[in-house]
Amino acid sequence: MGSERTIVRKPRFLCLHGFRTSGEIMKIQLHKWPKSVIDRLDLVFLDAPFPCQGKSDVEGIFDPPYYEWFQFNKEFTEYTNFEKCLEYLEDSMIKLGPFDGLIGFSQGSILSGGLPGLQAKGIALQKVPKIKFIIIIGGAKFKSTKLIENSYSSIMEIPSLHFLGETDFLRPYGTELIDSFKNPVVVHHPKGHTVPRLDEKSLEKVTAFLDTIEHLLMEEVKIGEDDTSV
Repeated sequence: MGSERTIVRKPRFLCLHGFRTSGEIMKIQLHKWPKSVIDRLDLVFLDAPFPCQGKSDVEGIFDPPYYEWFQFNKEFTEYTNFEKCLEYLEDSMIKLGPFDGLIGFSQGSILSGGLPGLQAKGIALQKVPKIKFIIIIGGAKFKSTKLIENSYSSIMEIPSLHFLGETDFLRPYGTELIDSFKNPVVVHHPKGHTVPRLDEKSLEKVTAFLDTIEHLLMEEVKIGEDDTSV
């Protein structure tokens, strides 16, 4: 092949939207990013399994329908329908995958940040390939004691990209989540709980992260080729 860059398939990401929004809304939110970023990713947008069970914060900004991944108590420490959510995610990943990674915003990013640990522990996503990369926008950790033990008991070594908003109410919790990853790439932005536009500095970090994961996928392809040629 020579020394030219090998064209490998685009990294395929399952996108998990925020609480009481939708896959279509997340698609609009992510397309604030430059074409140079979006065109390097194979993105699949999924609606959460449960129709919205109350008022959505995006009413009047984005059109319904709205969905939620699971329900929770006021303290965010007890979850309802969480097991059903995991089953739905696994079924969707079987039907629409295979996937290389997850991109999550808000409730979707809480899920995305905890799923690699749950998968490694044998608790979730056992019928699908290992999650290799994650992108977390406005994220946080689970607050359920049982899920904390199972999701973050060991440092996650997968490449991760985290967006932290200066005025995001989840910022302290997003910072805690970052500590669960070995080599996190962190993008700081001046906004609140939102999918931010990328300024020049942010774009540099995102581009470098995409270079890293493309390189890892290329290495994976080479290893596969070597294995088949033995």
